[in-house]
Amino acid sequence: MNYEQKVRIEVANWERQLFKSPGWLEKTSKTIGTKINDIIPAKMHNVITTTVKSIVRTALFGAEYTPQSSVLQFDKLELADLEAQRVFSLYQKIAVAEGAGTGAGGLLLNAVDFPALIAIKMKFLFELAHRYGYDTNEFSERVFVLKVFQLAFSGPEQRAKLLNSIKHWDTEKNQYYSDSQYANNLDWETFQKEYRDAIDFRKILQMLPGIGAIAGAWANYTILDELNESAMNAYRLRRLTETSE
Repeated sequence: MNYEQKVRIEVANWERQLFKSPGWLEKTSKTIGTKINDIIPAKMHNVITTTVKSIVRTALFGAEYTPQSSVLQFDKLELADLEAQRVFSLYQKIAVAEGAGTGAGGLLLNAVDFPALIAIKMKFLFELAHRYGYDTNEFSERVFVLKVFQLAFSGPEQRAKLLNSIKHWDTEKNQYYSDSQYANNLDWETFQKEYRDAIDFRKILQMLPGIGAIAGAWANYTILDELNESAMNAYRLRRLTETSE
């Protein structure tokens, strides 16, 4: 079995995992997150939504997250995967350090953690795109990054739509040649709610006295791990689709 055949099996297994029944941790996270969201004032929800909007808009329309590194063009998927793993290892360490630092700093620093972690994840995804040979200077590639981000932290219904979009990206990307309407049509409320629901339980532990630093490091470690799994497999899926055409 060659490397590409091995990857095809791994990607197929990943797709099945996306739609498996939620485990205890996911169910607990969802229940706690829903209860917390019910008591959070509407004003606070608006603040969170505005934060997500600001960072995502920067990713889509700004140059802040565009890597300085060149777009790498590896003929072999195995080499791209190795580069991707190196990038992931670096950004996971950054995320762990950030989670431990804010977790040790109490509620004030935990408020800083929310936008900081999203920014780390966006930078990671932009770097990953370049490792797989996709130039984030192109608007369609920035939209793809956003879809990967959503895929990692969405519920089953949204995951199905996003995965279908990723599978047919070669044709779908043609509609994303400019930024004129995309941000206006994005459902920001659903976007931020699904993301928040996916990480709530772990980030709540980060706020508990005495264990904040450990919980923060663990939370960011696992969150980056989940993002990496979705991102690598999404880009692998694209590469495999392109080579089979």
